[in-house]
Amino acid sequence: MKQLLLNLYQYSLLVIGLVGFSSCEKSLEESPKSVAEEVFYNTKEEVETAVNAIYSPLRGEIANYAATLEAHSDYMYGRGSWDPISQYQGLNDVNINRVSGFWNGFYLTIRNANLVIANAPNGNSISEGDINRYVAEAKFLRALTYFHMVRNWGSIPLRTEENMTVKDLEKNSVEDIYSLIVSDLTTAEGGLPDNPTHIGRPTRWAAKSLLSDVYLQLGRFQEAAARANEVIQSNKFSLVPIASVSDIQYKIFGPELLTTPEEIFYLKFSRREGYGNYILWISNHPNTGLYNFGGAYAVHGNATNIHYVNQDDDDIRKGLWDRINFGSGANTLVSSKYVDQEAVSNNGAGNDFPIYRFADVLLNYAEAAARSENTVSPAAMEALNKVHRRAYGHNPTTISPVDYNASNYGVEAFIDLVIQERVYEFVYEGKRWFELKRTGKANELIQAAKGKTLAEKHLLWPIPISEMNYNNALDPATDQNPGY
Repeated sequence: MKQLLLNLYQYSLLVIGLVGFSSCEKSLEESPKSVAEEVFYNTKEEVETAVNAIYSPLRGEIANYAATLEAHSDYMYGRGSWDPISQYQGLNDVNINRVSGFWNGFYLTIRNANLVIANAPNGNSISEGDINRYVAEAKFLRALTYFHMVRNWGSIPLRTEENMTVKDLEKNSVEDIYSLIVSDLTTAEGGLPDNPTHIGRPTRWAAKSLLSDVYLQLGRFQEAAARANEVIQSNKFSLVPIASVSDIQYKIFGPELLTTPEEIFYLKFSRREGYGNYILWISNHPNTGLYNFGGAYAVHGNATNIHYVNQDDDDIRKGLWDRINFGSGANTLVSSKYVDQEAVSNNGAGNDFPIYRFADVLLNYAEAAARSENTVSPAAMEALNKVHRRAYGHNPTTISPVDYNASNYGVEAFIDLVIQERVYEFVYEGKRWFELKRTGKANELIQAAKGKTLAEKHLLWPIPISEMNYNNALDPATDQNPGY
């Protein structure tokens, strides 16, 4: 069933790929004329195909991108070409080239979104309702992409539907970028439907979840809590109960799942060459037998890391770590969170990649509510406890023996609990590095967990040389990020 539905979705991606990406290498260097706007954006089907094209670069980059972020974290370690990231002294040439690929992929995503935003309203055979929905979807995806870019690179050129034909653009301030993100998401939460029109498309709840995350990043805690609470109170989402490691692997992240009750917005993959999830190749090890193409175990854990040492052995999530000595010592840990024994290639696993799931919303609400109210409310504690209970095999919605008691925690201690819960919950989802930077605890926690000192230049990625050479409004002497 999943394969059949995704085949239809991916066929439309192929169509737009043939129409719109005849020269990917030059897609950021030319005015976006590969799609003939006057003949292509007239019908609902044409606009939907153009919207589908926004997803292609995101799907293509997400595995390497998430692994790169995990190598930055305080609980994971890069191996081989990823090892310099885990030294926290800035990126070497290999990793500068790696993140340059993310830059290009993200701007291609933005460019494709801008095409829809600019041209869909001019369609002559499409309803106003469909125009509004597709523009809202494009703005959601643009906001999501800029949210990742601004946290990785800081000040960057802001390319929108209004300046698509402008080659040379100066960097915009971080404030300007966040202003566009919030504006796009405000449009998205008003224009997206309550339920996905197709599995994998965003809803207003996805927009609210992302907006809550953005507000948390900006320190607008009351607004962050309010948006997250709207998602919680919608009663549209719930945590999938588990009783074993296998349940996590197959009932939450399994390769044959079409969707789950906790899915808010995921990037969808299937067992087809070129349409599968590459992160299984990055994360797995051949000795586990959980991935039929072995795996590169390129970003891994270590049993001496304080996060692993302090994690309760009864926490089922701890069982997702397997001790595999591949030459780095008996304490080396390999993640088995994503498994697929029937993948068709090392780029052909069926597992979807979670961008936002209900656990994100619950923990974001817990933190934001505590910060905005300056107290640990029953609702905030319940949000944390739902995630915590599930990890021990209890019903997420029922009081359990592992519950935290609000009376035992002040605000700061409670927030630390939430932050720690995210470590255990979101392994290999690319979230921890952003949290370390957002909370201002990156140097402290990396030193505590790994004994490494964080160089200031490591906090932002360098703007690619290709952008500096192409965009004459940028001065390499003054516009490059510090230390590069």
